[in-house]
Amino acid sequence: MANEEYEDYLKFIDCALEISNNIPRYFSKYSNKIYCNHQKLAIYILMQKMRRTYRGIISWLKSNNDACLYLGICKIPVHTTIVRFAKRISKYLHLILDIRKADSVAVDSTGFELESKSYYYRKMQYSKDKQRAKRFMKLSIVADIDKQLILDYRIRRDYKRCNTEFRSMIKDMDINYVIADKGYDSYDNRNFVIRKLKAIPIIPVRNYTNYYGYLKGRRIKGDKYHQRSKIESIFSSIKRKYGSVIRSRSFISQKTELIAKLIAYNIDRKISYLLFIIRGLHQNLVWIFS
Repeated sequence: MANEEYEDYLKFIDCALEISNNIPRYFSKYSNKIYCNHQKLAIYILMQKMRRTYRGIISWLKSNNDACLYLGICKIPVHTTIVRFAKRISKYLHLILDIRKADSVAVDSTGFELESKSYYYRKMQYSKDKQRAKRFMKLSIVADIDKQLILDYRIRRDYKRCNTEFRSMIKDMDINYVIADKGYDSYDNRNFVIRKLKAIPIIPVRNYTNYYGYLKGRRIKGDKYHQRSKIESIFSSIKRKYGSVIRSRSFISQKTELIAKLIAYNIDRKISYLLFIIRGLHQNLVWIFS
């Protein structure tokens, strides 16, 4: 493994431990306290980043002492420890991805393929019963289009309706613009953005071209609408880096795995954003003293 790549993993572990402070350190006061939830969550998120299995990430830790030192563990956990942790952590993960402030946000959804049933099984078995297997999990997100960070999410099995979670995701957010495609065009959605959030909805009106409605008697400009493509870039980055297939079998485990991918993306994005700022400051200092 290249040194730069290994250092990236160590930085990732540091950030994962930092954001893990939002969840309880232990599930119970009677826990054996060999490993805390912060360490387990960091391992689980790292597993998504490296696209490894439970056994695979434990094998990687056994051969990388520095990573264990960063995690603060003296003894390598068995893979079943992480499996049990993944089943219990789902109800706490919303505490990590809960950023409520941004200037402009975009809302969109995509699907992730499920691996619980093979293509052959779906093709043969469900063709006989004349039923369709649920092969996808629906993910809807709100993203800050300036920093390209995921602010909130909704996950469900029904992927046909695309605007069900619109209002629940952006409620209580401090934002100025909400950008979405025609799939989210409705009177209720627009009224919610204008009256409740005091923001401007940049949502194209169905059956029209370059028309986004009116606000206080003035036509809404669609200058920011082209930035909606950034949320598509976020989806592409998540699927390319962390995989577009969910390997878990139960719905709770599938949901936990998908949220861990989102957290891994946010961590990588924050690291990149911080490095970008540091490089900019360095270039300014060089220009000033040259």
